[in-house]
Amino acid sequence: MFDKILIANRGEIACRVIKTAKKMGLTTVAIYSDADANALHVEMADEAIHIGPPPANQSYIVIDKVMEAVKQSGAQAVHPGYGFLSENSKFAEALDAVGVAFVGPPVGAIEKMGDKITSKKIAQEAGVSTVPGYMGLIEDADEAVKISNEIGYPVMLKASAGGGGKGMRIAWNDEEAREGFQSSKNEAANSFGDDRIFIEKFVTQPRHIEIQVLCDAHRNGIYLGERECSIQRRNQKVVEEAPSPFLDEATRKAMGEQAVALAQAVGYTSAGTVEFIVDGDKNFYFLEMNTRLQVEHPVTELITGVDLVEQMIRVANGEKLSITQGDVTLTGWAIENRLYAEDPYRGFLPSIGRLTRYRPPQEVAAGPLLEQGTWQGDAPCGEMAVRNDTGVYEGGEISMYYDPMIAKLCTWAPTRAEAIEKMRVALDSFEVEGIGHNLPFLSAVMDHPKFISGEMTTAFIAEEYPEGFEGVTLPEGELRRIAAACAAMHRVGEIRRARVSGRMDNHERKVGSDWNVKLQGENFDVVTKADPEGATVVFSDGAEMRVSGDWTPGDQLAEMTVDGAPLVLKVGKISGGFRIRTRGADLKVHVRTPRQAELAALMPEKLPPDTSKMLLCPMPGLVVKLDVEVGDEVQEGQALCTIEAMKMENILRAEKKGVVSKVNAGAGDSLAVDDVIMEFE
Repeated sequence: MFDKILIANRGEIACRVIKTAKKMGLTTVAIYSDADANALHVEMADEAIHIGPPPANQSYIVIDKVMEAVKQSGAQAVHPGYGFLSENSKFAEALDAVGVAFVGPPVGAIEKMGDKITSKKIAQEAGVSTVPGYMGLIEDADEAVKISNEIGYPVMLKASAGGGGKGMRIAWNDEEAREGFQSSKNEAANSFGDDRIFIEKFVTQPRHIEIQVLCDAHRNGIYLGERECSIQRRNQKVVEEAPSPFLDEATRKAMGEQAVALAQAVGYTSAGTVEFIVDGDKNFYFLEMNTRLQVEHPVTELITGVDLVEQMIRVANGEKLSITQGDVTLTGWAIENRLYAEDPYRGFLPSIGRLTRYRPPQEVAAGPLLEQGTWQGDAPCGEMAVRNDTGVYEGGEISMYYDPMIAKLCTWAPTRAEAIEKMRVALDSFEVEGIGHNLPFLSAVMDHPKFISGEMTTAFIAEEYPEGFEGVTLPEGELRRIAAACAAMHRVGEIRRARVSGRMDNHERKVGSDWNVKLQGENFDVVTKADPEGATVVFSDGAEMRVSGDWTPGDQLAEMTVDGAPLVLKVGKISGGFRIRTRGADLKVHVRTPRQAELAALMPEKLPPDTSKMLLCPMPGLVVKLDVEVGDEVQEGQALCTIEAMKMENILRAEKKGVVSKVNAGAGDSLAVDDVIMEFE
């Protein structure tokens, strides 16, 4: 076994690989750009080497710079993680030329399967069912429109060298095909240095299910079950789980065997993923093969107990798989939620800045990983598992140069329902401040009836949030639980204030017990009866709720128990109450005396400023181009300008008919959130 490994990546996946490498006794080497000088993966590694400026095309994906780092470090192996150079055959060739092991598949397999056009042709020749499409290269937008009409709308335009949702567009008509072709080419060129585009039929009502395969260089290959990845936005996965709530054992076996056969047909070794689209009748169609470790690999590890990174390293060392297909058992259920630095209230647009607070929930070890001794870290043990793969820390910066994903929160439990409930509590316990993030949206998904039933497709977000995510409206039962908790917490705060002011002597001064709690437009009159173990909150209709917890004023996380069930609240102070965030809802909770409530009802409501005649920049980014000038009349839905942020192009469109009266920005300008790009008459 080699003794030093370089990780040619950054962020959470670099940290993930470092953990396993250290467990195996290997010396680890990190690489970093100027933007990552203080990054967590740099701190975790035994050694770290600087490779250039922040943009990935000047650092992380420059083969010569990475190879120089390999030479400088003396590393005998390189793990590429995912993204960047992980599916670059030229990088694998460069490592092979100097006798350094590539922790991934051989060059031939990367070239055959890593290119989406070539992989589809091979799959077709092997008799694998594929989605109808045009596998040749497309020269221009006119040809893209012609091909789209021949296939039949809707179609998917995809970057041949793409991945992670970059360079992908759905087109429902000629205009969208023409526009999407150019945007896909631009994104593909910026992200992968390869602007080739192909087109395939977009299957409606699909489920995205993928098979994890593992092969060695001795013709041994196995599959490790499937992952359901249907909840996506902008063609990028947000929630994954294993196994799929949709598949039966016969379909799982057929998909798994086909995936292994395809991998072995191209001499594949290492971990890889074969992706399928599955329709409502469980017919499955090959989409592509990812010749690398997947972002969502932790859920497979949690239900199988197999450390995929360790297996990749051992295969790269020439070892035979120690696992046979008969050894693979799927135990329990695992769910992964991707925490992104993005604002769900602004169409999931990227957010950058400093993490002023970053407190993940405590990790807990349980399930197959614990039983087989492959759990990463020193987490306490329990009946359910919590795992957080991350690459950031409190006080660190979220950069505009890289993918906005900052963590992957996973839970495991014996059943799907228990794994979902554990995830709900874990999401509520996750404290993130300083940037926009999608924790509220993830909480909303975990409570959504379609997700709970397992009856979701890749159209889930578009269908369930057609106007975008606007927060969560909690049912009355949940509001009552929050109201009871806040009444009890407010009483604790009143006692503290009385003691500090000197008005309370030897605990004898009584704090009032009658309160009005207002939240989400609802008013609850309650009486709080406290005792040493907690409080009983009595509502005006006679209903009672028992509240307990160890919250003290100033704590930003309240882990309460209400009527015997856990309730986790993120707590902020506002005048006359709390800002409470829980289960995807962001609430202003006012706790007042009955008289204060009477007076508050008479106060006028402050309205937000009118920005209806302005185009505001929805996220920090770079103006790529402006499509209109002063004096132009624009129609609803017309493209106004294109903003690039975190490797994605975002086209901003007119919300209604109007005339441009002023343009405040030009191509190449760097804008902040809410900068006024243009104004209308």
